[in-house]
Amino acid sequence: MSGSNWPLYTVIMVAAGIGIPILAALNAGLGARIGNPTTAGAIGIGVAFAVAAIVALSAGLPREAQWSAVPVHYYFGGVFMAFYLMSITWVAPRFGIGNAVFCVLLGQMLCAAAIDHFGLFGSPRSSVGLLRMSGIGLMIVGLYLARKPMLPV
Repeated sequence: MSGSNWPLYTVIMVAAGIGIPILAALNAGLGARIGNPTTAGAIGIGVAFAVAAIVALSAGLPREAQWSAVPVHYYFGGVFMAFYLMSITWVAPRFGIGNAVFCVLLGQMLCAAAIDHFGLFGSPRSSVGLLRMSGIGLMIVGLYLARKPMLPV
């Protein structure tokens, strides 16, 4: 963890986490009101692009040499962003915001552990030992218990 910045990083990521179910609820509502979750997802992606473009332009764009030095697979993060936004927009009104987001959290925990363990995509390696696996297991049980009443039997 990077020195004295961890409180700021924690606050930013908790805020991002708070935004996920809000995003799901707003986009699900938009999809229901316009009668098309795919269009609602596209609108959400368009708004996100506009906001990101404004921030990127105000921060200054990288030089061409920086763009071309990046391996192509790093540009596919947008595919996962689109998949998340489109899937949460379609699934959340049918499955419940809580159930959908808790399943997203499960996927995030498992994938993040694998990325850390193997140092994928240039991430620092952080072994997933018994203690960490136990913590992830407890989180999975907690997610299940938190959503159990709403899940179909």
